[in-house]
Order: sequence, then structure tokens, then C-alpha cells
Amino acid sequence: MRVVVQRSKAASVRVDGQIVGEIESGLVVLVGAAHDDTEEDARYLADKVAHLRIFEDESGKMNRSVLECAGAVLSVSQFTLYGDCRKGRRPNFMAAARPEHAEPLYERFNSFLREYGLRVETGRFGAMMDVSLVNWGPVTLIIDSKAK
Repeated sequence: MRVVVQRSKAASVRVDGQIVGEIESGLVVLVGAAHDDTEEDARYLADKVAHLRIFEDESGKMNRSVLECAGAVLSVSQFTLYGDCRKGRRPNFMAAARPEHAEPLYERFNSFLREYGLRVETGRFGAMMDVSLVNWGPVTLIIDSKAK
């Protein structure tokens, strides 16, 4: 699995013009799954995201996690994280998991985050979504469960 983590001051996701998920301070996490990903990949990434020290402490150093800041997570499924752009001009998405495999992994990732006590808002799996955020910093990181 692969995630893009963005530290955010505020974020929301809309489907058909209606807000389906919204947070104040916290993390926006774009989540993609590959064919060979398992529940262990989801657990690993949830642990990384929950404990990632990218919020500033009293000294201005990135030394606090979203848990320590009482922040929230806006989690958005994003199969395009597995787009391969090496050949031609149109991305190839063959590495992305099929929806019947990806959706349960995405839901499991979110449930692992909730087990840490985080408030997790989500987009809608498979829907065309409009994601808005104020990227704070900006801070944007990519984490891949296969690159442990």
C-alpha cells in the first residue's frame, strides 16, 4: 500500500457537491492499494501515519504526532497513486488493486487509525471527489509499505 500524507490546517471532501468528510487541523491521507497488499500493509501504514512526528512542538521542531496534537485524519482512497507514467503519455494503472480487493484494505486502514483513538473522516470509495485542503507548511510525505 502507498499513502501520501499532507499536514493540513483544514480539509474537506465533496461528492456531488455535498461534504462527505471534513476536518480541522490534522492530516489528509491519500490511500492506494496494490494487488499484493494485505491487512499487514494497512496496519503498518496506519501505525506510521498515527505516530509520524510532523507537527511542531514548543521549540518549533517537527516532534509531535497527530495523536499528540489531538488532530484528525481525512482519508481519501486514491487508486492513481499506483499510476505508472514511465511509458507514453497516459498513465497505466495495472498495478492498482481491483476495487473488490482495495476497498476492504482501505476500510481496514481507517479502522486501524480509529483504534488509536483518532477521529477519521473519509471520502467515498470509488466516487468522483473534490478534495480541498490547506497544506500546512507545506508538509507532504509519501510512505510505501513495501519500502520498509
